[in-house]
Amino acid sequence: MLEVMNLTKKYGKTIAVDNVGFAVPDGRIGILLGPNGAGKSTVIKSIAGLLKYKGTIRIQGLNSRTMEAKRCFAYVPEMPYMYDALTVREHIEFITRAYGVECTEEELKMLFDRFELTDKQEKLGSELSKGMMQKVSICCALVIKPKVILLDEPMVGLDPAAIRELKTVILDLREKGCTILISTHMLEMVRDLWDATFVMDGGHILGTYVKENVANEDLEELFFSVTGQKASEERAAVQRGEESDTVSAEVEGDGR
Repeated sequence: MLEVMNLTKKYGKTIAVDNVGFAVPDGRIGILLGPNGAGKSTVIKSIAGLLKYKGTIRIQGLNSRTMEAKRCFAYVPEMPYMYDALTVREHIEFITRAYGVECTEEELKMLFDRFELTDKQEKLGSELSKGMMQKVSICCALVIKPKVILLDEPMVGLDPAAIRELKTVILDLREKGCTILISTHMLEMVRDLWDATFVMDGGHILGTYVKENVANEDLEELFFSVTGQKASEERAAVQRGEESDTVSAEVEGDGR
């Protein structure tokens, strides 16, 4: 289970995430959905321990900052990073040693086959395309058999076959009781995956939806019903502010 409570993150005086809270139970897929700049990646990086923040984050009931919590979750970043001098296979070996987990040759072969990396095992990190780096990053996350996995825009840069395979992997993880959180702005990529959706914009969670409770409503309709309403309110506030300024100017003019 993943729990985020009262998460707040500031960059200087700018509030990127303001008092955000949500939870994803075991065996469920949560989608953190929002436009670019909504604060999604800040939430994900906070969960992954890459940022300092205020609030509480628990992974399987453990404080996310503890080593015990870090051992049972995996993170697939939006921009994968590879070591230039390590081969694809060596990246996997490095992760298994770092986490102290075992991966049989059969398991490794199955993983490479799924993401079409079998003939790329000896390629160096410096030789990989963005899509290939993304596949290796996903394999590194899967090889530790996580109880909680975070994926930040995981389908960006993947070819159609890899996207289809990743969706299958995500559904398989759910069946095994893994907690999955996907951060994205690409509604069409997660339309058939979600159990719960958290619509985010402007550093806030604007709406939380559980699939069983929204009947047959389309994810896109839910998203725009919330973000569209927020945009309308902001435009109305701006207009009210402009009207107020106009009235003030007129009053000041009369006074003169």
